[in-house]
Amino acid sequence: MDDKDREKIEKIIDDRKRAHSYFMNKSKVYRSFVDMEQKTYSDGALEKKYKELIAIGISIIMNCESCLEWHIKQALDSGATEEQIIEAIEVGIEMGGGPATVSSRFALKVLDYYRDKK
Repeated sequence: MDDKDREKIEKIIDDRKRAHSYFMNKSKVYRSFVDMEQKTYSDGALEKKYKELIAIGISIIMNCESCLEWHIKQALDSGATEEQIIEAIEVGIEMGGGPATVSSRFALKVLDYYRDKK
């Protein structure tokens, strides 16, 4: 991974943290969203890890780099393996066709970023 990719991912992380802090203090709607997110990704019939893998596939189709950074990190923290994340990316590619391969390239950079941080 080159420095430019690392900087891009770290900027996404910093921007998210800054916005999260601001909106948690200023927005009831945002706090409601965070509450919904926490309930959505808690263990139920599906463990959190599997819900995060689903979100990775959806993020590929949406081409949401910030979503990919968040959900890959959450999947790793929930015990997902690199192989499981790759398969989630592959599902996104299949569902999204050619344009999804662009998102998958960024997803691999994020996976590299967190692998390198270990």
